[in-house]
Amino acid sequence: MKIYALTGAASGIGAALGAQLTAANNEVISIDIRDADIVADLATKTGRETAVREIRARAPEGLDGFVPLAGLAAGAGHAATLMTSLNFFGAIEMTNSLRPLLAKKSGSVVMVSSNSGPMSSPDDPLIEALLEGNEAAALTIAANETGLEYMAGKRALVYWLRRQAFEYGREGIRINGVAPGPTDTPMVEALRDTPGMMDAVKGLLAMTPIERLGQADEVANAIRFLLSEEASYISGNVIFVDGGYDAATRTDHF
Repeated sequence: MKIYALTGAASGIGAALGAQLTAANNEVISIDIRDADIVADLATKTGRETAVREIRARAPEGLDGFVPLAGLAAGAGHAATLMTSLNFFGAIEMTNSLRPLLAKKSGSVVMVSSNSGPMSSPDDPLIEALLEGNEAAALTIAANETGLEYMAGKRALVYWLRRQAFEYGREGIRINGVAPGPTDTPMVEALRDTPGMMDAVKGLLAMTPIERLGQADEVANAIRFLLSEEASYISGNVIFVDGGYDAATRTDHF
């Protein structure tokens, strides 16, 4: 039996992944703002510290895997600063803090980016602040963005995981990511209340070869593969789980 820790585990992709891992006789430590083994607000440093402390208490012998799934969607009315704190800093600070536990068992990390990440500009100043780990500066920039902070944060996550792949790998830890497209989860469902957002989703699907929303289990399948020993020689990579949207819109980008 292996032991995994998942943030954002109470719903959506996190709940689907947790169910899959549990069904395979693994132990899952769920972390979320409610309805989880560990209840913590990962948009705050206090919440992150609480979560890490409780994970250490539950898995003193180490973790086989960690998946920071907790996040907020763009276009759902969330403050840019809150989204940035949770989506980026909640993920990387938790990962860095759990690195010793992962090293004990040569564990694996899977970050959650988005197929919208490449839609942002690599020159966005928010990305530099994020990668510097300067949360105060990043929040100041995010507060003045014009709705692009979600995409910039998801691009930065990919940059971050690729930059960490060498050092983590030398400790026996593989670190990869998935980049989902629009997925049928409560996060996307919440966009129905925001004028124009579902039209935007429909526009994305019109450019997607497999012309439908993804399902939470389909994204969880890819994450579970990357966590598994079947992916033992894969590190520093990102799998697009988006029905072919990235291939269709960035055909010659490799």
